[in-house]
Amino acid sequence: MSAAMQAHLRALQSDLQDLKEAIQEVIVGQDEIIRGVLICLLSGGHGLLEGVPGLGKTLLIRTLTQALELSFSRIQFTPDLMPADIVGTSVLVDDDAGGRSLVYQAGPIFSHIVLADEINRATPKTQSALLEAMAEAQVTVAGKTRALPQPFLVLATQNPLEMEGTYPLPEAQLDRFLFKINLRFPDEDDLVKILERTTGSATQSARKVLGGARLLEMRQLLRSIPVTPSLTRYVARVLRATHPDDSNASDLVRRYVRFGGSPRGAQSMLLAARVRAVMEGRMSPGTVDVRAVALPALRHRVILNFEGEAEGIQIDDVLNEVLAKIPED
Repeated sequence: MSAAMQAHLRALQSDLQDLKEAIQEVIVGQDEIIRGVLICLLSGGHGLLEGVPGLGKTLLIRTLTQALELSFSRIQFTPDLMPADIVGTSVLVDDDAGGRSLVYQAGPIFSHIVLADEINRATPKTQSALLEAMAEAQVTVAGKTRALPQPFLVLATQNPLEMEGTYPLPEAQLDRFLFKINLRFPDEDDLVKILERTTGSATQSARKVLGGARLLEMRQLLRSIPVTPSLTRYVARVLRATHPDDSNASDLVRRYVRFGGSPRGAQSMLLAARVRAVMEGRMSPGTVDVRAVALPALRHRVILNFEGEAEGIQIDDVLNEVLAKIPED
């Protein structure tokens, strides 16, 4: 790696640390969750945050947008939400000459960061409105394709407890997310800090740290970090080991998994490993980075069979066994 690139990476590390500290000035604890969201942001991938109500999912996303000089939209997903409420529609408008014409009115999807709150409460038809946007950063309305602003990031939330009135995300939708991040309940010390910050008269907001142009530069730089062929092969082996018909599949995979991860899972691991390595102060990723990002990158892509669901098998346990079985050399 050249000296110039090393200097660029050190500057990136400094900017990234500044961004993380700005978020932590508002958000208590949740270091791993913040790290996961930042990896999504810098990888150019989308994130699905899952946790019970009150854990700060929406606050975290709002705080991130406050620290970035980017546009932000929040879409509250409900059963009566329509695709046009997301991507926009054409409306009749009176012109100065007394005539009428169809004018396209953009929907809230035309923002740099989009919060899809409680995404699993909308119908599959409405959820599908995000597919093209998340995969290709564009939407097609009334036969015309329109590009979305760059950088573009969807951060979705869902509640794992309430199942009534929800529509599980289809596999094609889940596969568009780089990470599925599970939020933990805060421990006693973090809970005390949360109470101290949120029950007083002071209101907190994050300071501006980065703009869109700098963020795009950081994304491009991270993608140019070299990866050894052995690490690429390791990622491929980990992904293939999630398939029950693979020779490296573990006992849990063979017994309880119906479908393993898609190639997007391998892409997600390799991209996220680059970002994590830089966040840890290193110039190139290793197997330790891949293993650290494997669970959030794969837990929504591996599908259990009927027996696995009936016995309450946890995807994370299956993936941990996969990682334990694959050698790191």
